[in-house]
Amino acid sequence: MNIAAARLQSGRQDIAALASNENPDGCSPRVAAALTNLNPSRYSDPACTALRAALGQKLGVAVDRIVAGNGSEEMIAAVCRAVLRPGALVGTVCPGFGLHEIEALANGANVEKVAMRADLDFDVPAIVAMLEREPAIFFLSSPSNPVGPALDRESLARVLAAVSPGTLLVLDEAYFEFTDEDLPDGLAALSATDLSWVVLRTFSKAYGLAGLRVGYSVMSDARLARAVAAAKTPFNVNAAAQVAAVAALEDEAWMSSSVSALKRERARVANAVAAIGLASARSQTNFLFIDVGRDSSAAMAHFLSGGIIVKPWKEKGYETFIRVTIGTPAENDRFLDALCAFARG
Repeated sequence: MNIAAARLQSGRQDIAALASNENPDGCSPRVAAALTNLNPSRYSDPACTALRAALGQKLGVAVDRIVAGNGSEEMIAAVCRAVLRPGALVGTVCPGFGLHEIEALANGANVEKVAMRADLDFDVPAIVAMLEREPAIFFLSSPSNPVGPALDRESLARVLAAVSPGTLLVLDEAYFEFTDEDLPDGLAALSATDLSWVVLRTFSKAYGLAGLRVGYSVMSDARLARAVAAAKTPFNVNAAAQVAAVAALEDEAWMSSSVSALKRERARVANAVAAIGLASARSQTNFLFIDVGRDSSAAMAHFLSGGIIVKPWKEKGYETFIRVTIGTPAENDRFLDALCAFARG
């Protein structure tokens, strides 16, 4: 639900939009400054040359292994179009990011999902068992969306050891910037292997560019990158998004400061949720996955009546969960007050 719809339904103007994991701090001031020189009458660079060069320098990766997309979501679709054949097996995790399943099904694959453990962490033995069946693609988001945990070094090593030459591992790191320093960098770990892989990242979350839709994928080799690039549309990343993303990369200090503040708020909100008596998954993202103990649609309606948008989860077995973005301190306080009222009710 967007802010305009929430205003209509709630009758309130002061909406706290806590459903889509946007950065409440906005974006670096350098982004707005860079956009003042944009000429919108010209098509964007279809190769995203400047953006890929900036990413290559930041990540220490050859430019011919990077493909930019209209959000990392477009990269999921392009990977599926490039790799899958009808009837192929695709594995992923449940609950998970819906497009990992939807795009695979759209390309004729059969999708099987590995459930998270009862404590809402990764079931690494079950993931290994799925990988031993050699799916064409295995999608894994770490940190997890919508749950929140990230694989530790030992768990990631066990997963990588189980990947066969016939499997493309797609590691979705959309929330990578929010992870603690002792957790692994999936791109670095995969770069040290001979596996076929794709790492997905985005500017929508930590960098605050959700409205401009720009993400990217890093591939294990240039041949795979060419195949994925051929499966996307031309001019897929608009000119404003390319300029903004380059400017955002030039101000890593702003992003790091924002992320640090959000992580402190994440800890505060998680502690408050626990004090209310509700369970939430451990999170390495900018959101919490909370079991509210009742139907998530009823929870959404309750929060919306107070001008707060949250994400009700509908997946089988998780219908009592909501996902809530870490917003500003004031927005978080509004959410916690409303959560207390819902828990009492």
